[in-house]
Amino acid sequence: MFSKKRFLRSKAHGAGLVLATTFLLSTNGSFAQTPAAPAVNVPAAAIVVQGFSNERLARIAPSMQEQVSLGMFPGAVTMVARNGVVVHNEAHGFLDSAKTKPMPKDALFRLASMTKPLVTVAAMMMVEQGKMGLNDPLTKWMPELKDLKVETANGDVPLNRPIWVQDVMRHTSGFVYAGGTKSARIKKMYDDLNIEARETDITADDMLKNLGQIPLANQPGTFWEYSISVDVLGLLLERVAKKPLDAILNELLLTPLGMKDTTWWVQADQLGRIAETLDSDPLKVEMLKSYRQSYNPLGKSYFKGGAGLVGTATDYLKFLQMMVNGGELDGKRYLSRKGVEFMLSQHTVGMGGTTMASTGPGYGFGLGFAVRLDEGMAWVPGSKGDAMWAGAWGTSFWIDPKEKLAAVIMAQGPSNRTHTRMLYKHLVYGALVK
Repeated sequence: MFSKKRFLRSKAHGAGLVLATTFLLSTNGSFAQTPAAPAVNVPAAAIVVQGFSNERLARIAPSMQEQVSLGMFPGAVTMVARNGVVVHNEAHGFLDSAKTKPMPKDALFRLASMTKPLVTVAAMMMVEQGKMGLNDPLTKWMPELKDLKVETANGDVPLNRPIWVQDVMRHTSGFVYAGGTKSARIKKMYDDLNIEARETDITADDMLKNLGQIPLANQPGTFWEYSISVDVLGLLLERVAKKPLDAILNELLLTPLGMKDTTWWVQADQLGRIAETLDSDPLKVEMLKSYRQSYNPLGKSYFKGGAGLVGTATDYLKFLQMMVNGGELDGKRYLSRKGVEFMLSQHTVGMGGTTMASTGPGYGFGLGFAVRLDEGMAWVPGSKGDAMWAGAWGTSFWIDPKEKLAAVIMAQGPSNRTHTRMLYKHLVYGALVK
């Protein structure tokens, strides 16, 4: 059943998501197409919806199809919303590596690091509830980390200050990813102690016990380095809330936002909805070893707050729209307006490190999101204060609060992910004319 009343209310207040003028929002949050009134004597090039040129938005589909033909990925789903109105929602190419199944709009994608913003927002919600503070030390809940040291050229030295909650929300903890660290010693220890659960399961308690034996790469609060910080943040939320991370995220975000297809593991009868990566992608085999979405990890391995979720484009856009709205969606408030502003501001002033590998130039880092520092310098258009992140499998998003815009692309082409996210951003901004 579809609710015209809800459609009008959402459109009037900009609080929810509606799908342009040819769609009604159902009472369960899904979309259904309805006949559009025919345009009379209006050339296609002149049709503009929420500031977007229909003619220019139509460039997205052939461009995505070209990427499929070039072997960048089997297929993709792309969505764009402005002022709470979805102006673009299309599926491209194929679901499977063999290119035999057309890509559906409700395909499931490994979100990888697009898990991080969700977990970080949940953490900020708990901060606003008074359950923890940004400058609380992790050791308040994680005594396993009380004897950490920092690796230096002159040997391991004590921490100048504890790792704060804020540090694991912004990647300034001193933790690393084994595949990214410059320290051969730390990499070996991460691998030997199975910190990232790359190929075999490890429980949360064992992971933290092992992590407490490995030196940090940098003093806390001095250097931005992409890392397992948000995995640790997820384990922190479990200690604070005394619940598993899947229950915390369901309670705070996924269920109330209506993100019904976003999950840590996929039921057997739904596995056929997972979008595949081309067999020819050189990163596929090794990456798959780290992603075990066919069973519930509860009690077997820790929920990866930095990389563990699977979801759809429609689900993720709901989360993004909530952030664009300043913390509110469909009449429910998740974060305060100032809390959202705080998360989307620069939190790494004066520190070393760079987000360039993920964002290109011109970005710093807030809490859970990379943030654009100025209008220029970047590889793509945007606005000062726009925020983005992406996943290693090829998913990417950004929000532009100045333009009231949210966009997401779901693809599974890890070797070409930077090219894909930059191309899509050019296409979307290239269609924004008013």
